[in-house]
Amino acid sequence: MPGDTPQTGSRRIVGGLRTRLVVAFVVVALLSAATATALAYRDARTAILQRTQTAAVNDLRERIAVIASDFDMPPDHRTLSRFAEETSDGLGGRLVIARYHDLVAVSDPLAASEGQVTPELRAAVRTGDGARFQRVVWRGEPCLVVGMPVTYTDGDRRASGLEVFAITGLRAERDDIAALLDSVRAGIVPVLVLTAVLALLAAGTVLRPVRNLSRATRELAAGDLGSRVTVSGHDELARLARTFNESADAVQASDRKLREQEARARRFVADVSHELRTPLAAMTMMATVLQEDADQLPRDTAQAARTVGAETARLSRLVEDLMEISRFDAKAIRLNATETDLGETVRASLALRGWTDRVHTHLDEGVRATVDRRRIDVIVANLVGNALRHGAPPVTVTLRTTPAPHAQEVTLEVADHGAGLPPQARERVFERFYKADSARTRSADDTGEPGSGLGTAIAWENARLHGGTISVTDGPQGGAVFTLRLPLRRTEEDTE
Repeated sequence: MPGDTPQTGSRRIVGGLRTRLVVAFVVVALLSAATATALAYRDARTAILQRTQTAAVNDLRERIAVIASDFDMPPDHRTLSRFAEETSDGLGGRLVIARYHDLVAVSDPLAASEGQVTPELRAAVRTGDGARFQRVVWRGEPCLVVGMPVTYTDGDRRASGLEVFAITGLRAERDDIAALLDSVRAGIVPVLVLTAVLALLAAGTVLRPVRNLSRATRELAAGDLGSRVTVSGHDELARLARTFNESADAVQASDRKLREQEARARRFVADVSHELRTPLAAMTMMATVLQEDADQLPRDTAQAARTVGAETARLSRLVEDLMEISRFDAKAIRLNATETDLGETVRASLALRGWTDRVHTHLDEGVRATVDRRRIDVIVANLVGNALRHGAPPVTVTLRTTPAPHAQEVTLEVADHGAGLPPQARERVFERFYKADSARTRSADDTGEPGSGLGTAIAWENARLHGGTISVTDGPQGGAVFTLRLPLRRTEEDTE
């Protein structure tokens, strides 16, 4: 397939570890059987032929020793023929050819003998002083030709000029060798089958711990930190299994500690936020009173009163954000979903905060969805407030419906024309307490108050609660574009 990498393709061709083990076993067995067969064939063939050659040479030498003593030299054709016939009779009827210079006699005149004795063999017998033999194929049949010169029995053992050649058929030996080779070949198949079965058993024994380890690793990666493998034996696989279990124990212990620390941190934040609400309420009330009477106070005192009021209000918002985040963490959030006109909800959210004149809106009419109106207001307030605080005008809010893979969805875009967000900030903008102020300009008419870093995180949690998402991209003309996508279907009430 187009998406396959070369490594994936090679793994598919080679196969799994089980297949490779079985193939390796079978190949080794096949090579061993082929080597053993070749060696056995060579040794058996050599032994059979050597035995036949030795017997043929000895038989011919003994027969010539018996009849040569009564042989008159120089022979005529009739004497030479009788010598060949007597030699053949003593050799069990083998074809014998006797030569004396240019005179040739055959033990069986009707038998074809032309071509059986090669010139090379004749030359070797003529120039030698002992038996010589040669294997030839004559008319499709293997033969053994043994040649021997006849010498005088005097002291110097001179050659008499008489040469004797005995021809022995090797058909029986050829058949014996072929039968042996067929037997060995027939034995290779069950050996290979037995090897494959043993390889499968061995592969299963070796790979079973590997499969168990692979399963446990997948479970551990999927979040099941209690996954373990059974350790059996004392080999390398057993040591690997023990190492995995020890690593899993360490990971589980670390995860338990981290969860406990995280739970304590969340409880601490929730408790602190809750405890701060009562004194903050009193402080807010007193700061409001001071701000109302600031015009009647000395200038420095009035400035201090206004600063205290602004910081108290900011601290109150931070505490409320922390309380909201703690409720998400505690999964204590429930949607109060009703069918709502989203365009009207956006307008009301902007008007409540006095942003109507500072934001350009393009809102499709009649866009209705089943949502929690208060939480949609929180999303709009955080996204638009973020654009006003960190972006540059004009800030534009666009509401429309768009087709989705399975159904229509609502899209709410909040765009500004500031410097935008760098790639590393876009990846982390929805993290809690993350601030990317240094990467973006501030609006000239904004208060300049730094945010808490929780606004986009709270907006993202509320969007997720509705089954939606929030993403951020660069605008076509600069700035950042935050896009909220919500399904038009009714959202079931969940406890988060």
